[in-house]
Amino acid sequence: MGEIPADSNKKHDQKGPDAATWFHSYMHGGTSSLISTLTTLVTFPVYKTVFRQQLHSTSVRGAVAQLYAEGPWKLYRGVVPPLLMRTLNGTLLFGLQGTLLEQLSFWSKSVFPREALQALAGLGTAVAEALVFTPFERVQNVLQNSGNDRSLPTLRSILVRLSQQTLAAGYYRALLPILVRNALGNSLYFGLKDPTSSALRDHGFSPLASSFTSGVVNSIMISLPFYPLSVLVANMQAQVGGESVGVRASALQLWQARQRRVALLYRGGLLVVLRSCITWGITTAIYDQLERRTG
Repeated sequence: MGEIPADSNKKHDQKGPDAATWFHSYMHGGTSSLISTLTTLVTFPVYKTVFRQQLHSTSVRGAVAQLYAEGPWKLYRGVVPPLLMRTLNGTLLFGLQGTLLEQLSFWSKSVFPREALQALAGLGTAVAEALVFTPFERVQNVLQNSGNDRSLPTLRSILVRLSQQTLAAGYYRALLPILVRNALGNSLYFGLKDPTSSALRDHGFSPLASSFTSGVVNSIMISLPFYPLSVLVANMQAQVGGESVGVRASALQLWQARQRRVALLYRGGLLVVLRSCITWGITTAIYDQLERRTG
């Protein structure tokens, strides 16, 4: 997710979108995400706890007990992919969204509201995001599944195994639910971010506080409804080999495994929202501040 702040929108001339705007979007997106990787590192044990809840439908206490039993040396197994994803994701997501927004704004000639164009640009970024980062998410989920520790003990062994499979069963397992999750999430985030931030400033929030709070509020609105899709992705991607079933069959298996109860499907959801709020609140605040300085 990423955004172009309302108070730093660049003007377009008759020659088309400004290339400098594109460069700033990519640079600021990468910078804000790089800085916020610290929160990814600090909150990774929380993420791993949530992953175990998603995979085994256990309570927080049960998931923590699993991690404790495995020992502290395995607590950060699987942290490399999300750290790489975080920086690269911000660069691509913020930058590509800015590029698409500039193009759409120029060609639409102000016919459509800017918020609608931001949402549409977010939809476009979701496609690129899914294609680029699904392999990262796949490797991360395999690493975090303790059931793979013996058969796939290292990152290299995982990469080799996935390379031996078809793209659909290997690196791009669960591409469809990831694409749906990202498309809906990005569209909502980009479409709602600026109006939310503007409304907060109208109520006396400082620019920095409004950006941070907007990131937090939008993160909550997006993380909760789409959490079941993340659970589905985690369960589809955690295993390597065996019978490869489709999205529909995987969703039915997951629903049956959760005893057809929504509450069990949402195990770990509150921790995900907390982690997402911290990460995206900080990222949004940093990005907006950088945009304001160059605006």
